[in-house]
Amino acid sequence: MALFGKSKVVQNDQQWERSVLEKVALASVVEQRRARRWGTFFKLLFLSYIILISVFAMSPTVGISVVPKGSHTAVIDIKGVIMAGGEADAENIIKSLNEAIKDKNTKGVILRVNSPGGSPVQSSYVYKAIQGIRQENPDIPIHAVVEDLCASGGYFIASAADKIFVNESSIVGSIGVVMNGFGFTEAMKKLGVERRLYTAGEHKGFLDPFSDANQYEQAHIESMLNDVHQEFIEAVKTGRGERLKDNPDLFSGLVWAGVESIQLGLTDGIGNVQSVAKNEIGEENIVDFTVEQPLFEKVVKSIGVAMAEFTAKLSSMSGNKLF
Repeated sequence: MALFGKSKVVQNDQQWERSVLEKVALASVVEQRRARRWGTFFKLLFLSYIILISVFAMSPTVGISVVPKGSHTAVIDIKGVIMAGGEADAENIIKSLNEAIKDKNTKGVILRVNSPGGSPVQSSYVYKAIQGIRQENPDIPIHAVVEDLCASGGYFIASAADKIFVNESSIVGSIGVVMNGFGFTEAMKKLGVERRLYTAGEHKGFLDPFSDANQYEQAHIESMLNDVHQEFIEAVKTGRGERLKDNPDLFSGLVWAGVESIQLGLTDGIGNVQSVAKNEIGEENIVDFTVEQPLFEKVVKSIGVAMAEFTAKLSSMSGNKLF
């Protein structure tokens, strides 16, 4: 009886061990299946992400969902700092203009401006493009409508339009050029810091904030800024013509509110997109022709612009130039 009892205990122990092993094996199989399912899920998710990004990257750039069959007024946004790769990029603005003009149903174009200015080169590109389009398409009016701000390079562009309309509280002007920086030579002397600058080219380090100002280099910078300023002035005079009043402050870099800008001849009247489309162009149906960058390109450029802005801030001690 003792042996029989012992055999029974051993048998029960073996059954318990087998049961435990079966459960462990089953749990392992379940875990492996779960891991495979999650692995497949993440692979599909990653593949979907790649496909989605590819679709956005290859998508058309023009931000028009459905262009109506009938006639319309085309609107193009010029927003933010005017700079290559930015939201107000000359290439995209010019593409928008060309798309709007190509559409046979476009009766007129409105540039909706809200910009503090930016690159003189990018502004000049757009200004000249507007001039060319006006010459080739004299029957299609191009007007500018100012929202909050139309300063510096933004006004450079707007001055190429047939007319400029503002709100009473819009800020307009800043016809000038600026280049700024800092000098730390006295601070370095107090701290006992010695500057060691090596260059190939006598004036290569002329913007160095840790070196003493040089009268020759200062005169050179002022001459260069005057050249760019003169180009700005000539562009405004060409665009606005006899509408400009004789005022010594007009090209001094000052800004004015909407009503006073009309009195100075910088702008033509009070209006918004809807009123200009109705009263000046004669077509109230509005279509946005602003070119949109593909999402992938926009993300990449945004990263690039952010890095460029960060670099510019770091190097701002050395000076920078903006309209």
